[in-house]
Amino acid sequence: MPLIDRFLGRLVKRGRLRITHADGKVAELGAADPAFRDVAIRFTDRATPGRIVRHPALGAAEAFMAGTLVIDQGDIRDLVNLLKGNTPWERGGALKPSLPLRLAGEMIHRLDRVNMARRSKRNVAHHYDLSDRLYDLFLDADRQYSCAYFTNPDSTLEQAQADKKAHIAAKLLLKPGMRVLDIGCGWGGMALYLHAKTGAEVLGVTLSEEQLKVARARAEAAGVADKVKFELIDYRAVTGQFDRIVSVGMFEHVGPPHYKAFFRKCRDLLADDGVMLLHTIGRMGVPGVTDTFTTKYIFPGGYNPALSEIVRGYEGTKLFPTDIEVLRVHYALTIDHWYDRTVAAKDQIVALYDERFYRMWTFYLAGAAAAFRTGGMCNYQVQLSKSRLTVPLTRDYIGEAEAGFRG
Repeated sequence: MPLIDRFLGRLVKRGRLRITHADGKVAELGAADPAFRDVAIRFTDRATPGRIVRHPALGAAEAFMAGTLVIDQGDIRDLVNLLKGNTPWERGGALKPSLPLRLAGEMIHRLDRVNMARRSKRNVAHHYDLSDRLYDLFLDADRQYSCAYFTNPDSTLEQAQADKKAHIAAKLLLKPGMRVLDIGCGWGGMALYLHAKTGAEVLGVTLSEEQLKVARARAEAAGVADKVKFELIDYRAVTGQFDRIVSVGMFEHVGPPHYKAFFRKCRDLLADDGVMLLHTIGRMGVPGVTDTFTTKYIFPGGYNPALSEIVRGYEGTKLFPTDIEVLRVHYALTIDHWYDRTVAAKDQIVALYDERFYRMWTFYLAGAAAAFRTGGMCNYQVQLSKSRLTVPLTRDYIGEAEAGFRG
């Protein structure tokens, strides 16, 4: 039996996987299970299986991108769900590279996540300065490129993203005229929402030139450019004082060596009764490393922190942790929508880039959704205050304010 058949055979017990090798030999693994779709894959050369065994995630991704791993039944999401679903995080998982590759990867990862200002801008541009058209094809109309908030699992993507903004706005305890800093403002949707709903004045900062253009154009079109401003600046260079700070989907690019500096900077920028809300992807277990596929192709310099790393980051800053919420599975539901929209827009994406890019993007989305559905990833919302009395003593205010924003 080929090595990869034995390797995958140890993993796939639920669901059926059919493997056709380059020499025509076929292996049938697993057993039918209603939780998983049947999947059939085919290798077009003899070298690909060995590369996958040595480095499962990266080897499979690059083979799929190159077309040497072909999916004849099902799609890449079905394959990823089958493999990850058989090796859930709570049971330890199993898809790991060989020990030498793992040790080398950890060393590279620790160097890669030292995000000094110049490198941070380059890393951001790698992902966020892709074609505007690409993001229009799979995101919601407001271009919220972060975890949505599903008050109902059947919510549309647009509704879930609107509910996310309401949930965050409620935790910020905003009042008209307050000054808000949005660190990592994306295409401006959160900043514009906060101003529209509360009258707060917002400064959004980003390192993406493409996002900056769109955000400024949106503020101009809405007639609020004097109240909602956007700047191309690293958060470390921001000056002034703010009543509130919000950061959504940006902390993943800060890097653990800079966590304390990040929180110290936020404390310095906050008014004495200031409140901040950090929304970030996180890992449910101990600190770890970012997988090689993600750092090589998707988010160079990116890292999803363990909760303990976030806590160590703000310890010693005299910021009060006033609320910590764990959003489980919400991001899996979000990415399901992104994946479906990406597949529906295949022709347009291939026209923008090529087939290889399209396969890379679907692999990225399929793997990300599985990481939140059966892997060890979640989202954390961490609320911090400079005063112990600014935030109400119970959480009732969140639901009450949120209902008002949603109504």
